[in-house]
Amino acid sequence: MFHVVLVEPEIPQNAGNIARTCAATGCVLHLVKPLGFEISDKYLKRAGLDYWNLVEICVHEDLDALFSALGKRRMHFFTTKAPRCYTDVRFSEGDALFFGKETRGLEEELLTAHPAECVRIPMIGDARSLNLSNAVAIAVYEGLRQNGFSGLLQKGELHRLTW
Repeated sequence: MFHVVLVEPEIPQNAGNIARTCAATGCVLHLVKPLGFEISDKYLKRAGLDYWNLVEICVHEDLDALFSALGKRRMHFFTTKAPRCYTDVRFSEGDALFFGKETRGLEEELLTAHPAECVRIPMIGDARSLNLSNAVAIAVYEGLRQNGFSGLLQKGELHRLTW
């Protein structure tokens, strides 16, 4: 549905949780080097549980390689510095959702090159930021909601439990 882009992620548990979100929602996960962990990291694998076969992961050497791979997709850059709320954006299938490293977010140079595509998730003024994996889940599910949860199972069945 979407392309989730992590630019220089640092924490393997966050990347693993995000991979699991991508697996459950049909999103492609893009990791832009340098990474703060090895792809084989046990914490990354543990956080992703047994969903690794359900997620497409693309690793890029740098932003230039990523932009080349993405082509002309619409891009949305999530940052605490943006004046516009993510709910004011109309997300479309195939859009790329960008998130920065846990300690600093996306680089200022990238944000200033794309000011109209920068969005924020509202929070109180004293909070620096949300956890990266939570921010990705919020963004992905808003986009999915806007698109009618296309391709996702929307109804479950309760079965009578017997003990």
